[in-house]
Amino acid sequence: MAETQTGGGITPPVPSRDGVQRSGHTAPRSAGLPDLRRVGAHPDHWYPVALSRKVRRGRAYATAFAGERIALYRGESGAVHALEDRCAHRQVPLSMGVVEGETLRCCYHAWAYRGDGRISQIPYLSKGDGRPPRGVRGYPVREAYGLVFVFPGDPEKAAGTAFPELPAHGSPKYRTMTFSRTVRCHYSFMHENLLDMNHQFLHRGVVGRLHPELLGHRADGRTVEARYLFTHTGGKRNRSAGLLAGEGIGGSASSDVMTIRTQYPYQTLDLVPERADHPAFRLWAAYVPEDAEQRTCRTYGLLMIEKPGIPAALHVAWPFIRRFAERVFAEDRMAVEAEQRAWDEQGEDRNHEVFPVILDVREVLRANGVPLRPPAAPCDPAGCDGAPAGHPRDGGEGDASRDPSPSPARPGG
Repeated sequence: MAETQTGGGITPPVPSRDGVQRSGHTAPRSAGLPDLRRVGAHPDHWYPVALSRKVRRGRAYATAFAGERIALYRGESGAVHALEDRCAHRQVPLSMGVVEGETLRCCYHAWAYRGDGRISQIPYLSKGDGRPPRGVRGYPVREAYGLVFVFPGDPEKAAGTAFPELPAHGSPKYRTMTFSRTVRCHYSFMHENLLDMNHQFLHRGVVGRLHPELLGHRADGRTVEARYLFTHTGGKRNRSAGLLAGEGIGGSASSDVMTIRTQYPYQTLDLVPERADHPAFRLWAAYVPEDAEQRTCRTYGLLMIEKPGIPAALHVAWPFIRRFAERVFAEDRMAVEAEQRAWDEQGEDRNHEVFPVILDVREVLRANGVPLRPPAAPCDPAGCDGAPAGHPRDGGEGDASRDPSPSPARPGG
């Protein structure tokens, strides 16, 4: 039985006239609330936007958060910098530029930018010539766990905002497997997929027949946590699944307790095998929207697997475990992308959710997210909002004379 069941939407089975028990239900809890798929990820958090190994020394790298294009580059010192991905001059992406020491130089007219986004040089200007007072937006950036994180929101809040803590990542008892995949869906579908373990039928070809029992769940303003007891009830189980569950090389049937938590905006999963006192593996995941409408997200996952008593065993099993994890993820991606296509076709969320855990996580994602901006109206060729062509809003040369200093966070891009 669940420890708590917050919110409404579910009523006990109601006996009909023919004596058959049928589930009665009230209107869905989401009735009258904003469509969750129109809620954007809040920018005032640390989000991974690249694998560290992809940002090479002396090279620039293009990435994005919710429609905001970001140029990463690693300077001569090894430090990573994050800038708005446009030159203040002609709007050419800075990710196409050249790294020189700790500066990034635009490939077009060679304007150079420091790591904070300020212009350090415009090579062809004389002392008396006018120049932009600032440059482009610079983002707070941190590198940890083999990932590059940026803070796309209010930069003044960056220092006081909690950064993910993953003690198992650096522990000698665990080895980490890193994932980075694009999924064509709103990030909320990913939170729902991992928290709702009642979808194991989807993975029957990989894990056999698994029976998940909800032991309990809890929710507050920022967190939803669910605990499941998993029992393997038959069917062929992939050997790598057994290794991940801590069954060892010989293999043995076991029941596992899995704890899954959405703690906005991240998700974690811990699996503790039967008779164990610590997780056999731990997963940390973040779903980072890439486009302005947030219909596509980049999933970053860190799977921290306990090392067995025989050190070489995990090394041998590593490629098989990765293949298993990739197959499970591919099946999940197929399902959530199908959900997104249905939303796109219908223009709204028509599903009628009944599982309390998912109703709770939807409330958390709504409460902590920000409204998405409506799509911009088509622009008249003569100029937008009555502005003549070549006006700064048009991205013409006049843009170089205005102050493109960092503006407040633009929720949802």
